[in-house]
Amino acid sequence: MPRDIAFLTNPSAGKGRGARRAAEAVPYLRAAGMRVRELRAGSPAELSDLGRAALADGAEAVVVCGGDGMAHLGIQLVAGTRTPLGLIPAGTGNDVARYLELPRANALAAAEVIARWSVRSIDLARSQNRWYATVLAAGFDAKVNVRANRMSWPHGQMRYNLATLAELRTFRPIPYTLDLDGEILNTPAMLVAVGNGPLTGAA
Repeated sequence: MPRDIAFLTNPSAGKGRGARRAAEAVPYLRAAGMRVRELRAGSPAELSDLGRAALADGAEAVVVCGGDGMAHLGIQLVAGTRTPLGLIPAGTGNDVARYLELPRANALAAAEVIARWSVRSIDLARSQNRWYATVLAAGFDAKVNVRANRMSWPHGQMRYNLATLAELRTFRPIPYTLDLDGEILNTPAMLVAVGNGPLTGAA
């Protein structure tokens, strides 16, 4: 029996790189003997619904093609289960792929990792009902990310560099109340980060 996977794509990831890398990876996976259900939608919520429906219909794994947003979407679908998650990196930062030491610049190399079906378990962290693999950040880092996602130029890491400079001009520390193992700390801060993985926003 061929492996049955739900392949979720963000076509606009990386300014169209998601669609291009999906077009490379899907034929490779099919040639490797997998049944690939290609799923695309106009919003993350719709894509999540399609992924859940595919899993309910018997898909054995989820593969996402895109950036860290797509990785986050995939994690929500499989966290706490034995369903594997594969990743074809196609975003700007690709921090999750970097953390997992996956090929980031070659869709076929990433697809080959999936075709080997070598599954490993990783720790996840949770904030309320949302799971994450790398870092939960609040404050300056989050504001830079929002600003960068609104920018259409330039591409790649330089977009985040420019967003960082722009945000520095107006940013003011934010008051936080932190509960650290029962000890309450009230403090203003530029950034509060809770790390599950070893890096975030790496160049």
